[in-house]
Amino acid sequence: MEKREKGSVVGSSPIALMGSGGVETEEVSGGLRSAETMLRLVPVALCVSALVVMLKSSESSDFGYLVHANGICAGYSLLSAIIAAMPRPPTMPRAWTLFFLDQVLTYVILGAGAVATEVVYLAHKGDTAIAWSEACGTFGGFCHKATASVIITFVVVAFYAVLSLISSYKLFSKFDAPMATPIKGLEVTTFGA
Repeated sequence: MEKREKGSVVGSSPIALMGSGGVETEEVSGGLRSAETMLRLVPVALCVSALVVMLKSSESSDFGYLVHANGICAGYSLLSAIIAAMPRPPTMPRAWTLFFLDQVLTYVILGAGAVATEVVYLAHKGDTAIAWSEACGTFGGFCHKATASVIITFVVVAFYAVLSLISSYKLFSKFDAPMATPIKGLEVTTFGA
């Protein structure tokens, strides 16, 4: 159930206020769709580049989570860019699905970057408390590649954070929040009928 109708001005976003309908609104909508599609395509290239950098190293076995997370995020980014590029009216299931998956993949890639950052830190600095010496003196090329891959991964995290904000805005600005309805003493959350 939508909160407001197309021509409604009360409580509308600044983008909705730019046009009163017709061609201007379609142009704004098309421009936003193009921008969102580009924001979803850029992580594909970044994830693939971080993946390739790590796979070219023979010592990349410690970074399996980072490699897999970048591969999954590249695939999801490509699929979601195709979906976002389609000029269809928004539906609640589509908005919830994009919102949920954007959130999940943001945390997956953030977790992968955090774990890889710790491994790269240990490779650069070592840990004398557990007799782990630094490895970058011996594997300097690998350390540089791993550091580059981690930096690229955190750029992807920034893109996913922006995409999460966009998908949450699109979901919660167009659709009502679930309502609680009592059923025989049990409170059940339902979506507007």
